[in-house]
Amino acid sequence: MEKVMMKLGGLTCPSCLAKIQKGVEAVDGTADVKVLFNAGKVKFTLDPAVSSPKTVQEGIEKMGYTVQGTKMKEV
Repeated sequence: MEKVMMKLGGLTCPSCLAKIQKGVEAVDGTADVKVLFNAGKVKFTLDPAVSSPKTVQEGIEKMGYTVQGTKMKEV
């Protein structure tokens, strides 16, 4: 498992938070999803055997937001 943190762009309101949270939770292999509106970040646990950060990033970008950076830490 990996802890992933992505810096987001385009968050303008709390409904953006809910949209991103639901979108990331829908990706197989993600868990413990938390979107931090004021920090402009999403944090989650990812099973690299099931999915990749790139898959999550593409999903976020399809929703109309940007990913400005990704950090990963193995747990």
